[in-house]
Amino acid sequence: MDFIYGEYLISDNKELMDIHAVKGFLARSYWANKRSDEKIEKSIHSSVCFGIYKEEIQVGFARVVTDDATMYWLCDVFIHEEYRGRGLGKKLIEVITQSDRFKDLMGLLGTLDAHELYEQYQFNRNSERFMIRLPDYLRA
Repeated sequence: MDFIYGEYLISDNKELMDIHAVKGFLARSYWANKRSDEKIEKSIHSSVCFGIYKEEIQVGFARVVTDDATMYWLCDVFIHEEYRGRGLGKKLIEVITQSDRFKDLMGLLGTLDAHELYEQYQFNRNSERFMIRLPDYLRA
């Protein structure tokens, strides 16, 4: 799936992914900075991954783990520091949560500091860290 947002491409095509950019960001994150390169590569291989690209430069990423029947776990969401404040994170979450593949599945995620972002897309706090989004068909 490809989606154009201004001068950016949001895509789940793993062939476009810059694995070095993804590893670099995750190494700077609070949640994945101790993961080995091997674990990161295996997690990407086993997940649905979305990238945001400006020309060939990867500026964003999100990973979705799913059974494709009942639920998905949204994780490893990032926007490169130089590209924040442009609505890219919001558009990425919108594309994922409104996609035909995920909109009718229960969404789960964990965050320490981005609750307000995810609440805009119907995720609700389940505890201090975890959030849940009911499938569209249950919220309708």
